[in-house]
Amino acid sequence: MPPSRAVWIAPGQLHCIDVLEAAEFRTLYLHAGLTPAGWSGSRMIVASPLLRECVQGLDAQPLRPAREALLMQLVHDEITHADPQALAVPMPHAQLGDKRLRALCEAVVRAPAARTTLAEWAADVGASERTIARLFQGELGTSYQQWRQQAALAHALPLLAQGASVAQVAAATGYASDSAFSAMFKAAMGQPPSSFQGR
Repeated sequence: MPPSRAVWIAPGQLHCIDVLEAAEFRTLYLHAGLTPAGWSGSRMIVASPLLRECVQGLDAQPLRPAREALLMQLVHDEITHADPQALAVPMPHAQLGDKRLRALCEAVVRAPAARTTLAEWAADVGASERTIARLFQGELGTSYQQWRQQAALAHALPLLAQGASVAQVAAATGYASDSAFSAMFKAAMGQPPSSFQGR
């Protein structure tokens, strides 16, 4: 998860955190009654600069109770109005999902640099392109192109954090040019890939 994002974990949801790189993070514990209206589960949100500064402000010591209450009101308002952002790569359910779709998704995740078309992937798993496109919508609620973009972002972020060049990351995620990768990345993340290098 990049610094420009935050995760809302629904009250009572069993969860764990895996830290894959050297990282710093802050955790806020909010009363279950503060769950924004309509939020039934966990989600990733865009962390605005104001939200990040307010969270840092809550770390200041000593913190007067009145100031803490004001910062928490602002944090809650920023969370409530934050744009959702999908960064995880949804995968078909291991037991209930279609085995062809799962095989295709696993193949793409294993070989993110492959420039294989949906029709070619579909043929590899023994299905028609239309069938696989329907399965993506039905099981994962997304198109193949949108899913493929999420897979590319999930592969790209750790590479950028390790200091790989934009050209290296573009090639590693199957993009024909740095500019095409950078345009996709900026549209999805709100910042160019260079801003995530070494972070």
